[in-house]
Amino acid sequence: MKFPKRCGFYGILTNPAVGYEPLAALMVAHGVRVIQLRMKEVPRQEIIAVAKALRPIITGDALFIVNDDPETAAAVGADGVHIGQDDMPYEDARAIVGPDAIVGISTHTPAQTTAACALNPDYIGIGPVYATPTKKNPDPPIGIDGMQAMLSLATVPSVVLGSIDDKTAPEVLKAGAENICCVRYINQSPHPENALLNIIDTIKKF
Repeated sequence: MKFPKRCGFYGILTNPAVGYEPLAALMVAHGVRVIQLRMKEVPRQEIIAVAKALRPIITGDALFIVNDDPETAAAVGADGVHIGQDDMPYEDARAIVGPDAIVGISTHTPAQTTAACALNPDYIGIGPVYATPTKKNPDPPIGIDGMQAMLSLATVPSVVLGSIDDKTAPEVLKAGAENICCVRYINQSPHPENALLNIIDTIKKF
């Protein structure tokens, strides 16, 4: 199992307006290579129930990643886990999900990027580029300059995120991002297929 160096669009499912399963199915149908389930401040059993429902949908070439919780990822047979700076250490997460699973690490500063890459994860997250309300205690935005600095230090594939949408995606891609994520733009849309296709078309131009 290998994280694609160039996945283009990295999908995250967080309170989708159309529901978790319909949005996951849309992403798979349109060739999204990596799809992460991110449910914050929700009981683990509820996350496991949603993850189990998504597991048979996110198949084929699509990789299924669970946010924050390696034990849930392992329990539902996900392809990997994404951990933040305040979650368990990389080595512990790797021990739980196993040597063949994917492990990604969030980074918010150049120093964190360097430290994370030294662990040789499968990929890192870089952001937030712009201010984002999707987290209770968001990290400060790094801006385009910060993003470029962190990308220059990355020795593993990276995914850039943080309030990226149809208006900001061109700037982020032009500045060097290869893989991007749009959380609110996709999840809060009543017509997520249109939003998704818009972003996929934008990525193809770079």
